Amino acid sequence: MNTEKYVVLNGTDSSLVIELMEAGAPLWRYWGQRLGENFSLGSPLLETRPTPGFSMDETVAFSIFPTFGNGWFAHSALLAHRAGRDFAQDFDSCEWEWIEIGKSVRFLLTDKVAAIKASVMMALDGDTLTISSSLQNIGDDILDVQWLAAAALPLAATSRSVHSFSGKHNSEFQHQSDTLGRAIWRKENRRGLTSHDAFPGAYVQAEAMTYGAQFAWSGNHAQMIEWLDDGRYQWQIGEWLAPGEVRLAPGETFQSPEVLATCSTNGHNGVAKNFHAAIRKRLKWPGDEMKPRPVHLNTWEGYYFDHDQTALIALADAASGVGIERFVMDDGWFNGRDDDSRALGDWWADTGKYPDGLAPLADHVVALDMEFGLWVEPEMVNPDSELFRAHPDWVLQIEGRPLKTARNQLVLDLSRDEVTDYLFESIAKLLGDLPISYLKWDHNRDLSAAGGADGRPSYHKQVEAAYGLFDRFRRAFPEVEIEACAGGGGRIDAGIVQHAHRFWTSDCIDAVSRAQMQPGFLQFMPPEIMGSHIGTSPTHSTGRLQSFDFRAAVALQGHFGVEFDLVKLGEKEKARLAEWIAFYKKSRHLLHDEVSSGKGDDGMIWHAAGNAEEWLLIVYQMTPVTHRHMPSVRLPFLDRERHYNISRIDQEFKPVDRILFDGSWLMEVGMPVPPMMAERATIFHGCRHEL
Repeated sequence: MNTEKYVVLNGTDSSLVIELMEAGAPLWRYWGQRLGENFSLGSPLLETRPTPGFSMDETVAFSIFPTFGNGWFAHSALLAHRAGRDFAQDFDSCEWEWIEIGKSVRFLLTDKVAAIKASVMMALDGDTLTISSSLQNIGDDILDVQWLAAAALPLAATSRSVHSFSGKHNSEFQHQSDTLGRAIWRKENRRGLTSHDAFPGAYVQAEAMTYGAQFAWSGNHAQMIEWLDDGRYQWQIGEWLAPGEVRLAPGETFQSPEVLATCSTNGHNGVAKNFHAAIRKRLKWPGDEMKPRPVHLNTWEGYYFDHDQTALIALADAASGVGIERFVMDDGWFNGRDDDSRALGDWWADTGKYPDGLAPLADHVVALDMEFGLWVEPEMVNPDSELFRAHPDWVLQIEGRPLKTARNQLVLDLSRDEVTDYLFESIAKLLGDLPISYLKWDHNRDLSAAGGADGRPSYHKQVEAAYGLFDRFRRAFPEVEIEACAGGGGRIDAGIVQHAHRFWTSDCIDAVSRAQMQPGFLQFMPPEIMGSHIGTSPTHSTGRLQSFDFRAAVALQGHFGVEFDLVKLGEKEKARLAEWIAFYKKSRHLLHDEVSSGKGDDGMIWHAAGNAEEWLLIVYQMTPVTHRHMPSVRLPFLDRERHYNISRIDQEFKPVDRILFDGSWLMEVGMPVPPMMAERATIFHGCRHEL
């Protein structure tokens, strides 16, 4: 391979090839299944393309950083101008360097006319590409930036559909499928945080390859897929910028967030496997190693704002009795917090509910050998609070515009040092005085009028400052784990995952709803950070009735927890809960390993977790069956050359009916399942059989 003409990055099963140009941005030649060690590209791309009719005399091909106004008529990676001038860009030089030979590379592009420098950083680890860009103003006056793509990725000409995830509060990760054609597919989010309705990622299905990408950013974002003249598609992802938000003074640089991108010949589950490996490397656990995920109890749906110290101590006793390992006290514990209309920002214990502070309850929980966790919402303030009355100027606002609340709250301007100092000091006092090992960090509204003290949009600054506040707590209290919650799943992304340890998937704990949402979460994030709880029946968010075993089997897909008042359970129900908790503890090494998901026929879905040697399979019947006989479930995650012993797990959590199966048969024909009524689950245990 001529290393002066091409840059090649090889992963485990994938390769990408970039062609260097004498001048200008390098060209995307290939991203897909791994190429041979001694492959040859033949002639440079532009030498193979005769000039079509009614076209520019000099062909402009798809580069790693396409620009506007130089003969490239598809979407550009940059939209910028200097007081209306320098609106077109065309790089006249490219320098590049290996960061790690064959694995990571940096390209530096210069446009002397428009007076800009752009850099593109790429690193391939396993089969996941991490890519980002930056833009520097090397001119003498301000450069206004409207769009900077973090990544412009090539997709195969055989790409046929894009699969994204939409939804709302209580209904996150709803799968959407759109056919790709010559029209632009575009999805934007302008809510100021990741959002419930526009997850910043997707996967694309081509004939022999599945591509996936996700944006590592907890704010506004946009992604676009566009058909190109050579039949391929380009996929751009970046931060959506508010008008006037990025204005670069001479010498200033704007750095994009990162994009994680991958491709696999093993479908959406192959993409998920690659993403899980990449996300696990981004997680920063206390002590640099994840401990087994403790069984989790949250007080919210059991008590809401109705806190009573005696009742919560009884709840802790009941939780300990069934094997729960972490007790998290949700909203309602702080000064004057009797509903959601008041007190946010006043971070000290309500003396009416807790005359001696939180220590008696926290100490009791810890004495029962459980961790004690606490709910906070640092980024928000209620107008009816001591904090707002003292500092009304501390909120994001636009001069002359009314303050608009959501859930009776406003958003604090975290770009102000005095704000983050107050938040850190008030919550750090709790962490220093109490045996708190876990924070549930919530964010219960969108950002609307997000103006900073200078009157300019502050969306980007707010996200960066939130990351900084998370990290300030983590440096000061390195043993404390943090859950990222935003009205449930409103802030789930590969950016915040570097600052937190768990996500609350949704405020909806209805098992049918969760069975539809959780595969979307698991498409991008690994199971050990997906909060999944057993809720009540009837479910608070939907009113539906579901059996206890079905609710537990759905919660088993992630970080298992409980969210109801255990004290009200009868002895038989408590015993059953204790059995499920014991099964989770016994199985979490498999449940939090590699996972796959899929759909069978006639309302059946399945979830598998484990490894090549041993795994669990959970089959869910979501609707009443219409077939006379239950359809078999095909298992594409197996090795067709292996044989497997499979046993059904019975009601006593014991394996029964052990049968030997051929891997190819299970993949192509499937495994029979017993008759199941709607909203029921059956668990199977499988292990590799050596002939």
